[in-house]
Amino acid sequence: MAEENKNLNIPQQEDQESASGQTKTRYSDEELEEFRTIIVEMLEKARKEYNTLRHVVMHNGSNDIEDTIPSFKTVEDDGAMQLSKEEASQLAQRQYKFIQNLEAALVRIENKTYGICRVTGKLIPKERLRLVPHATLTVEAKEMLAKGKR
Repeated sequence: MAEENKNLNIPQQEDQESASGQTKTRYSDEELEEFRTIIVEMLEKARKEYNTLRHVVMHNGSNDIEDTIPSFKTVEDDGAMQLSKEEASQLAQRQYKFIQNLEAALVRIENKTYGICRVTGKLIPKERLRLVPHATLTVEAKEMLAKGKR
């Protein structure tokens, strides 16, 4: 326990140094733990949503009147159901990618590289990370990359 407290004191010194004019190069262990909590909560929700979407995509039949009265199905009904499955499939793919990004963010927390822009090397603002915890770019870097692609 005393060793954990020592680790927590070191980042506080880094914060004091950054207040005295030196540029902060990474987030403290306390700050990283705050982000970990946010990411883990988001990850739990994202996995639940992903499982629900997968169920929609993979569930071919159901136990309602849909499978007992096929004569009332129209081409439009069939098309709508297919479209719904395609939309659910696309949403599931996006959700899976989001989950992968959140998991990668947890790895960066473990490596203590979380919150550092991969283009500029500057710290990504806390406000941005709280909203987009898997962000790897500052807004400035994102805009630079967008201009470069045009």
